[in-house]
Order: sequence, then structure tokens, then C-alpha cells
Amino acid sequence: MEQRGRCARTDRQHWAAVAFSLLWIGASAQIRYSIFEEVQNGTVVGNIAKDLGLDRITLRDRGYRIVAGSTEPLFALNQNDGILYVSRRIDREEVCARSIPCLINLKTLLENPLEIHYVSVEILDINDHSPVFQEKEKKLEISESALPGARFQLPPARDPDVSHYSIQQYKLSQNEHFRVEVKDRGEDRKVPFLVLQKQLDREVSGKYRLHLTAVDGGKPAKSGATEIIVDVIDVNDNSPVFTKESYTATVQENVQIGTVVIQVIATDLDQGANGEIIYSFGNEVDLKLLDLFSIDRQTGEIQVTGLIDFEKSKSYEIDIQASDKGPVPLTAGKSVTITVSDVNDNAPEIEVTSFSRLIQEDCKLGTTVALISVSDLDSGINAKVICSIKQDVPFALLPSIQENMYTVITKSHLDREIISQYDITITAKDAGEPAFSTEKTIKVVLSDVNDNSPEFLLSRYMFYVSENNVPGVSMFSVKATDCDDGDNAIIMYSILRDSTGDEKLSSFLSINSDNGHISALKSFDFETLKSFQFQVVATDCGTPSLSSNVTVNMFILDQNDNPPVILYPVSGNGSAEGVEEIPRNVNAGHLVTKVRAYDADIGYNGWLLFSLQELTDHSLFALDRYTGQIRTLRSFTETDEAEHKLVILVKDNGNVSLSATATVTVKLVEPKEAFATSDVKGSAKDEEDNNVTFIS
Repeated sequence: MEQRGRCARTDRQHWAAVAFSLLWIGASAQIRYSIFEEVQNGTVVGNIAKDLGLDRITLRDRGYRIVAGSTEPLFALNQNDGILYVSRRIDREEVCARSIPCLINLKTLLENPLEIHYVSVEILDINDHSPVFQEKEKKLEISESALPGARFQLPPARDPDVSHYSIQQYKLSQNEHFRVEVKDRGEDRKVPFLVLQKQLDREVSGKYRLHLTAVDGGKPAKSGATEIIVDVIDVNDNSPVFTKESYTATVQENVQIGTVVIQVIATDLDQGANGEIIYSFGNEVDLKLLDLFSIDRQTGEIQVTGLIDFEKSKSYEIDIQASDKGPVPLTAGKSVTITVSDVNDNAPEIEVTSFSRLIQEDCKLGTTVALISVSDLDSGINAKVICSIKQDVPFALLPSIQENMYTVITKSHLDREIISQYDITITAKDAGEPAFSTEKTIKVVLSDVNDNSPEFLLSRYMFYVSENNVPGVSMFSVKATDCDDGDNAIIMYSILRDSTGDEKLSSFLSINSDNGHISALKSFDFETLKSFQFQVVATDCGTPSLSSNVTVNMFILDQNDNPPVILYPVSGNGSAEGVEEIPRNVNAGHLVTKVRAYDADIGYNGWLLFSLQELTDHSLFALDRYTGQIRTLRSFTETDEAEHKLVILVKDNGNVSLSATATVTVKLVEPKEAFATSDVKGSAKDEEDNNVTFIS
């Protein structure tokens, strides 16, 4: 800013001396001033009054002012002395862009008489902008076949300043392949061009990074830079080159089809399709070789595609060529030598001359199972054969007196229930290098012997049966298994019967001999029989047969099949009735009597509850639902009836409850009458209470 101020002051003095001009046209005058942009507010542009020859009195009397100018005034006029000065910051690039010259036209007015003066102020440029490229980097693609002198237009920089403050030159970072030229297109427009000085070679360098700098004419000069990235486009100018001078390989005869014999590799310095290589056989390759070998077009692997036989040919010579994928492919050739080595190519053969497919599991040790003979078409050591059994099985292979003959025998005890059949794999291996071997499997099946007794699934059975069961219906079953096979594994069931103890009860049971289902021939009564046990026998159908037995514990479960029996009041004809006499003067809570009952069932089926079913007066008596005691609720009055009838319901707690009823008649008597009989009844009741057991 200080620099700009110095420039502004210097130029203001200069223009005041030589650049002011005045032109009179009739009553009007044309005045022109010059001033640098970016000067401070208040900077004097010129003294219009002085330049027009007007004094202060004239300005005061006639009035002098600016009447027309820009919409946002850049200048102001002092009406007292006629001095024109800057009223705000002036940016030449904002006001005039790149116009030359940059003129601001003002219209001033002097009144009485009217005079119009035209004032033009030229805004002079200063170097306040640096050159700027629109992009930080520019990419170019140039073929390596481009000749020296080729030109490539580069993006120009932009500088809002004008004249010598605009871009004056372009500079390129030092490089032996490129230089920069500038073409002047007028109006401060200079366009840079990249010129190729030396032909490119992508195989030496595929990319160049150049720095382009734009410099203006200021002092000091300002500059801006961008990066030029040159990608060198490949041209197919290199032929494939094999990595080895010669290729040789050895393959054994009878090698598997698909085996890779050798891989040839070629490289190409070019890029893209020009550097991609495909492999093929040469045009002069024998057609027979095409049946034996193939080459992978992409990898150069040579594979076996046919049967290689040393006896037919000991070596092969194959012509290979590598070609790139350029528009005009370039090709290189090479010869591959493949040598065939002889191998032991005949495997032994195994023949079963005699074979017993089925043997008993209890056969003796050393029993002959099969006779084996082996042979090998090779000769010498390649025909020497050794035989063995592959698995760990209870069989052995014994050599016979006759050469290459063997016998398969049993070497340990057999058990069909553990293993029912064996796959015996016999291996014959020759002594060649590498050795060949052959395997043959014979299947030996063991026939069953009845050597296992039936076994029940449980060591003891426990079953629960509700009383009153339906006769003849299956209640439960027992199950036994037998490890043997066929008839030896068929099991028949029976009940062991004798005439002692619980076994008498077994005569009421029946068992299905085929499946072990047990049914009862009669109904059971829990109150008579609660449990008993018996034995079941399982016998197989082998010869001789084997058997085993198991104990069955049978428990009878109670059902609610007995109604309550009322002991007091006395029962008769299916009902119970009793009469109790009590004094009329008893108090509340007096024990009238106790209903006594029992139930032959147990548990909830024998748990009894008492309830009042009928009652002449609900305010007089209460019944304890658990004990059956009848007590008074209050004292009797003169108005109460002398006789009361109570009907008591006694029922058990079975799922389907059973019940009985009792009727107690309570008579109220005078105290004297009650006293005469109280001692007799009291002693009788006490004796009855002591001798009767309740089930409740």
C-alpha cells in the first residue's frame, strides 16, 4: 500500500504538470485528468476552478457542482475551492475491466449564467494482480511417435492488469524434450505452446512433470504457475524377447494328461496391447506333436495332451513363437526340446482264484478264506511283486509254495455282533522305481451263530395300574433285544409261573409272546391288593435257544370307588338317622353331637368333608366341615321349636366325588329331663369316641 501511495503521489505531480488539458467549446469546457487506481480516499485529482480560471468569489456567487457521473460516485467536488478529490477506493479492474484507456466522465455545472464543463478522469493501472492459471495441473497425452517440432497448446494464465502489467512471458522448467513458445494474439493475450524438441521413448520414461510459469511486466514482476503432466502414449516399436536363450525339459512317459512340461516366457517393453503377448506353436510344427502337446496362449505353459510313450519317441523338438497384440503384431521365435525318460509303466495284476464269501463267526483259527495269484507284465526288478493286506483285520496273507501265490486265512477269533463283514484290501506292489501298486478288495461276510442271550432294556420294570382296570386290555409291555441275526434274534415272551407267593397272582396275567404286551384277565381292587411282582422270560428261536428273565413290580393305584360310610348316626336301609336331646338352657357353642364316617379309599379319595344340606333354622346350629361336630350358635328362646331336623352331606375329594347323607333330629327338653339321660348318653358317647377311627 505504501508502494502504491508513492506511485500515486509521483504520478499526481506529473499529470498536474503535463497531463492536464483544457478545451473550450462555446460556453462549455472539456477537462481531463489522470490518477492511479488504489490511491487513498481524499487524494486530490485536480483543481477545476483553477484550471478554468475561476476564483473563490465566482464559485461562491454562481455555485459550482457535479450534476452527472457514475451511479456510485468515485469523486467529490469541494464547492468552496473547486478541488476534485477521490471519495472512495478505486479498483481499475472493477471499474473498467480491461478497457484502455479507463475514463470516468463527469458533468459539472456553473450557474448564473449557465456553464457546463465536462471532466474526464483516466484511471491508471498499477500492478496489483498476479497471473493465475485456471487449473493447478494440465494433462497431455503425446505419442512416442510424435516428431520434434510438434506443438501442443497449453492453458494460458489470466491477469486482470493491462499493458505492461499484464502477462509478458511464459517460462518452462528445464527439460531436454520440451520448450515453450508464446503466440501473441493481441489485447494482452499471449498463448503458450509446448514444443517437442526431442523424440520421446515411453520405454525410457512414460511420464513427464513440467512447471509452466506466467510472468507479468511489473517491477518487481509477479508470476503464477501450473503443472503440465505429459503421459507418453505407447507405440508398438518393440518385439517380444524370450527370457532364455534355450528351453529344455524332461518328461516321463505315461505322464498324466494336463501335466505342465515347461513354461516359456517372453517380455515386451511396449504398453497395453502392444506389450501383451500370446504364445503359439510355429507354422512348421509336425501335426503329430499337436496331438501330444498344447501351449497356453496366455501363460506360455506347454502341457501334455496325449499319451507319451518312450518306446515310440525319445525326444521332441517344438517351435514356439511369441506375438504381441499390436495393430501390426511383432513376433519372436524359439525352439523347445523335450526329452522323454523311461519309467516302470506296468502295474501288478491281482486275481482271486478261489474265494469263500461266507464263513461262520465261530470258525477255527487258520481257516482258509481265499486263494490269490499276482502277476506283472514288466520284467526284472519291475516285475518283483510284494503282497500285503492293507487294513488291520483278523486275517493274514500267507505266501504259497508256488511263486506269486498267496492264501488268505483267519488269524484271530471273529464276532459277528461286533463286525458282521470285512472288506479285505490286498495290495500288490512291484519293486520298480517309482513303484507301481494295485489293490483288490474282497468282501467276507460272517454267518451268525446263536451265541447271545436276549437282553431286556431294563434290569427291573416297575408299572402302575389303576384298580378297576378293564380285563383283557394291554396295560404295559416289556422289551428285550438280541444281538444275533435271523432266527437267533427272534424273541418270544412268557410269564414264569409257579404256585408260591405272588406268583399265584401271575395266573391272572397274560403276555403277548410276540411283542411283550401284558394284559390282566381280571380287574384289580386296591383295597384288596396293592402290589405284587412276577417274572417275564425272553427266549430266542436259535438252536439251541437261549433265554433270560426280568422281574416286574406291579403297583395298583387307588381309584375313588368307595363312598363314605356313616358310623353315627346309625346307618340303615342306605341312610343314617339319629336323635339327640339337649337341654333348652345350653349356651352358644354347646356340642350337640359329632357325625362319624370313614372311606375305604386313600388320599384325596378318602378325605371327607361335612356340610349341612338341610336345616330348619340356620341361626341355631353350625357344622364343622372337617370334624363333623354340630354345635349351637346361640342360646335357645321360648319361641324356638322343640324339635329340629338337620340333614348332613358327607362326601370325599375324588375327581368324581362320592357322598352319603345322615339325618340328625335335635330335641329340646327341659333341664330336669335332660339330666336324667345325660350321664348314660355321655358315657356311651365317650366309649364310642374312643373305639372308632375316622378317615378324613
